[in-house]
Amino acid sequence: MTAATLSAARAVPRVKAVDFLCFATLFTVTFEKVHWRFGGQVGIADILTILFLVVFALTERGPVPRTAAIVLGFFAAFLLVYLVGFFNIDSQQGFDQFVKGMIKFVIHLLFLAAVVAHLARRGGEYYWRALGWFMAGFVANGLYGIAQLVLARAGVNLDHVLLSPLTGGASAINIYGAVNGQSVYRPNALTGDPNHLGVMLIVPLLALVPVYLRLPSGDLLKRRLAWILAFCLLMLFATLSRSGLLGLAVGLVVLALPYRRFARSPALLRPLGWLGLVLALIVVSRWHYFWVVLRSRVQTGGGSTSVHLAIYDFVPKVLHMHPLLGLGLNNFSVYYQLVTGKSNWGPHSYWVALIVETGLLGLLVYLVWVRYLFLRLRAARHLGRVLDALHDPEGSRVRPLAWGLTAALAGTMAANFFYLTMQFYYFYALGAFILALPVVFARRGRTGHA
Repeated sequence: MTAATLSAARAVPRVKAVDFLCFATLFTVTFEKVHWRFGGQVGIADILTILFLVVFALTERGPVPRTAAIVLGFFAAFLLVYLVGFFNIDSQQGFDQFVKGMIKFVIHLLFLAAVVAHLARRGGEYYWRALGWFMAGFVANGLYGIAQLVLARAGVNLDHVLLSPLTGGASAINIYGAVNGQSVYRPNALTGDPNHLGVMLIVPLLALVPVYLRLPSGDLLKRRLAWILAFCLLMLFATLSRSGLLGLAVGLVVLALPYRRFARSPALLRPLGWLGLVLALIVVSRWHYFWVVLRSRVQTGGGSTSVHLAIYDFVPKVLHMHPLLGLGLNNFSVYYQLVTGKSNWGPHSYWVALIVETGLLGLLVYLVWVRYLFLRLRAARHLGRVLDALHDPEGSRVRPLAWGLTAALAGTMAANFFYLTMQFYYFYALGAFILALPVVFARRGRTGHA
């Protein structure tokens, strides 16, 4: 055996290890409840991400892709804002919160840069496999949510049966209220909140709808996506998440123009018709129950709505104190406790948290970052048109996915005006697929290979 052959043979296990850890991390980025308490709250995604980063650093060789280098540049910009803003913190509690937020930030951004670099180096087939594992995580979460809902109605706490022995923690399905003495359950599945689940589910819904519509009739993947999309939409309805529905609506508006020709196609109307029939039968069978629940969710004068809107009152107050750099990373809960007496309470809005904690300078840097994501999506859509013109079969998937990811990003940003999921792992995974898409398939556009 030659030295080159021996070196290649040794490299195979390392490649398999980094690939496995990448897929495993992408699959579990929405599993918030699977966590343990040692030195703080450490989730399954944290553990897998750290392992992936270590193996990636030890095995990957070669130049850093330009896109990954730009991600590291944004990492440095955010880090500078956070470190300078640190001097606005004036309590031990604020310092502790800052350290927690900083650890999460460093891991998240390094994870994003590493996944972008890894996807860029591994090529198109690997990109689709990784995307499949990412989407499978949402489906697994939804399946757990269905089981959680069914068993809760039978008086069984699935979290207590399955998760508590594994994690040592306590959790349960969300109870929204009661109608005639019967509990109203909102599945949170493996996330921490039904609204988290609802907002997260708009990612597979919006990202995969254009891909589904462009696939040829009779394609096996098209049939599978039809079931997956219908299931995710059903789960989104089950969460009763208004933020999730807002994000979905915004994303569908983004898709309305490029995919308006599919509005009356059987591929879209048939699964929606079947899903509508199922929902109608369920609602009619318990009309009073669902009418009370739905009426409560469309009201805008309730306590939940007031809390979401009142959060915005803190923005001018904080900007008056610290306009440029805010209160310090991860310090909203500290300020909120001083004002209201409620400890460890999040802002229920990512954008409020961003402005309050990092000020106008942090907001500016973040808007530049978001603009970069949209610019890369525009590049991916252009690449898809080029591939279509070259009759490359990847064009029928790259361009629809680029539109889907555009809608998913816009929808998630809209949903986060009233909730807080853009600081979670899954959003950084979404960012990795956005940034890697034009990089992975750029070579096909340059060479014209099918």
